[in-house]
Amino acid sequence: MSEIREKIVGLQKFIESKILGQEDLVKKLIIALLADGHALVEGAPGLAKTKAIKTLAESIEVQYKRIQFTPDLLPSDITGSDIYVSQKGEFEFRKGPIFANFVLADEINRAPAKVQSALLEAMAERQVSVGGETYKLNKLFMVMATQNPIEHEGTYNLPEAQLDRFLMYIKIDQPKAAVEKQILRLVRQEVKDRSGISSLDVDYEKIARVSQEDVLKARQEVLEVHLSDALEEYLVQLVVATRNSQKYDATLDGLILYGASPRATIALDRCARIHAWLEGRDFVTPEDVHAVVFDVLRHRVVLSFEAVAEGHSADDVISRLIKAVPLP
Repeated sequence: MSEIREKIVGLQKFIESKILGQEDLVKKLIIALLADGHALVEGAPGLAKTKAIKTLAESIEVQYKRIQFTPDLLPSDITGSDIYVSQKGEFEFRKGPIFANFVLADEINRAPAKVQSALLEAMAERQVSVGGETYKLNKLFMVMATQNPIEHEGTYNLPEAQLDRFLMYIKIDQPKAAVEKQILRLVRQEVKDRSGISSLDVDYEKIARVSQEDVLKARQEVLEVHLSDALEEYLVQLVVATRNSQKYDATLDGLILYGASPRATIALDRCARIHAWLEGRDFVTPEDVHAVVFDVLRHRVVLSFEAVAEGHSADDVISRLIKAVPLP
C-alpha cells in the first residue's frame, strides 16, 4: 500500500469510527472527493448525513463552510456581492461561502430554483460571476449537499438536468438495532469527553488529518489504476443501455424517459477506479463498477410517468439493466 493510499484509508477508517453504521456513505464521500466531484446525500433526519460530511471536511486541512438552505435565501448569500465601502469611495467584492474548499449545502431542496442555480453554476464552472467580474474558485473545491426525502411541503425539487452536476447521488437507510446500540454508547462517551469526565489517550484528530496536497496526490495516483478494454466496453454498454433499454430487456420498454449522458460514463469510470484503489488493487473488476453504478446513475435516469405510476424506481430499473447487460 502506498503512503498516500494509507493516509486516505486511515481517514476513511477514522470517519467510520465517528459515523457508525454508515460505512457505505463514508466510502462514497471519499470516492467523490478523489474524483474531484460533488455529492448529493439523501436520507431521513437523524442519520448523520451532516455529521459525516462535516467530519470529512474537518479531517482535511481545508476551509469549510456550511450553508443552511431556506426559502428566503438569496443567490448573493452564496456567491457574495459587491459592497460599497465609504472609506474607499468604491465598491468591493465580499466573497460568499462558496469560496471555501468544502461547502456543505444543508437541505438544498429547501431553497428556490434561482438559489439552487447559483450553487450549481459554481459547481459546474468552478467560478462565480458578480457585477461583470469573474472570480475563480479554489483548486480543491467540493460541494456536499443533503436533502430530506420525507418532507415535501416548502421544498423545491432539483431539476433533473441540474442533478447531473452531482457526481454521485447517495441514498442512506436507517441503521440496524445492533449498530444503533453502538451509536448510543459512542454518543455517551463523546458527551463525557466534552464534559471532561474522561479524556482520550490518543489524539485521533491529528492522526486522521490529511493535507490538501495529500488529496491532490491521491487524485493523480488513482488515474494509474488499470481498466481493461473489455471492462471499459462493459461500463459503456451499461450507460448506453439506459438510453436504449428495450434492446437489452424488452420488459423495460417505455419505463425510461431519458437515459444517462456521457457524463455518466466518465463518472462511472472514475468512481470504479477509485473504488478499486481504496480496496488495495491497481486494476478494476466488475464488482467495482457494480459498487458505484447506482450512485452514479440513479439521478441521471429519468423514468416515464407510466413507470412512476406503476411504482418503479430508478434503482429497480438499474438493477434490471445490470442483469441484462452481459459481463465481459
